[in-house]
Amino acid sequence: MDREDIVIIGGGICGLATALALHRKGLKSVVLEKSETLRECGVVISILTNGWRALDQLGVASKLRPVSFPVFGFHDIVLDNGSERRTPASKEEIRSFRRIHLIETLAKELPEDTIRFGCQVSAITMDRDSSYPVIHLDDGTIIKSKVLIGCDGAFSRVAEYVGLKPVKHYSMAVVRGLTNYPTGHNISEKMFTRTRKGNVMVGRIPMGENLVYWFVSMRSPTKDSTVLKDLDMKNLAKEAVKDYPSETVNMIEQCDINSLHFNNLHYRPPWNLFVENFSKGNVIVAGDAKHVMAPALGQGGSAALEDSVVLARCMAQKMIVEGLEGEQQHQKTINWGKAELAFDQFLKERRSRVWWLSLNTHIIVSLSQHASSKAIRFLCIFFLIALFRKPLWDVQYNCGRL
Repeated sequence: MDREDIVIIGGGICGLATALALHRKGLKSVVLEKSETLRECGVVISILTNGWRALDQLGVASKLRPVSFPVFGFHDIVLDNGSERRTPASKEEIRSFRRIHLIETLAKELPEDTIRFGCQVSAITMDRDSSYPVIHLDDGTIIKSKVLIGCDGAFSRVAEYVGLKPVKHYSMAVVRGLTNYPTGHNISEKMFTRTRKGNVMVGRIPMGENLVYWFVSMRSPTKDSTVLKDLDMKNLAKEAVKDYPSETVNMIEQCDINSLHFNNLHYRPPWNLFVENFSKGNVIVAGDAKHVMAPALGQGGSAALEDSVVLARCMAQKMIVEGLEGEQQHQKTINWGKAELAFDQFLKERRSRVWWLSLNTHIIVSLSQHASSKAIRFLCIFFLIALFRKPLWDVQYNCGRL
């Protein structure tokens, strides 16, 4: 049986960011990733002001800004009634870049032996003598850890272990892709343009003079996100936007078919974020494993980065015991028995924040999902105006210092 101090399951944004945050605080961890290499998964990511604050704390923001493209606000168009609204983001930092740049940058900052690839978790149990978690891998490897952090996404093994209810699934899905215009795309506005018609929404962000990132949110054709091939995804997106302006149809027609990515939209109900327990003993979940939400606000990645900073800070504050300063060195010891106190503090700090993000997202998706119901549309619009009238309220959050 292998023994590790801190094991993180999942080598995505949250898992790698949490490992890096712990590393910055002097806490060594091991990341178990089921894939054989770093995963891109999602094509492009937009990081908002609150996410850049977290990246600054992690010490990698300066490496990512040069490969990112600024977004100067939001341009919302409703084709059903011809209305338009622009929300400038002059005081906010919003940038988009290839998701793989973030993953690779986080990974390069970690010690060489931190990430272990090809580690598929088959079960998680508890050691009866120590009450520490024990991770069982498909290849027969058994790892006993003093702390286990689940950053393994919506269908998290760790979430099952701590007793969370399964995530729910909207009747909505999204196709994402990139389109390259060799002679230039002629989009003058460097804004995130969102165009709605019925229950279909098309988002578009220019990335330089030639490349455009786009997504199409629509009714889900299937509950299985693994059955669609590249051509199926393209045809699905084209069918959804057939009543859109020709420039939108052409954008999808000319896309790089290898860039396409499809997934159904899953979520953890906002009300569950106040009543469920997200930790059990020395085990806790973070990121999408804790608060998966649809990409309506574009806060999934930024919220995961916030989690990493706050979790590492809480663990360092509660678990690291400063020794007496000797003549040669200032020693530190780790009190693993304080992990539960650290997790309690983390959940206390994060509960309200992710609840508001989740609630806002849920209302927006419900508005699209029930576009034909006047009663539900009225209620959704009422709550959006009553609760979320302030533009860009979500990006002004500060997770604090690491």
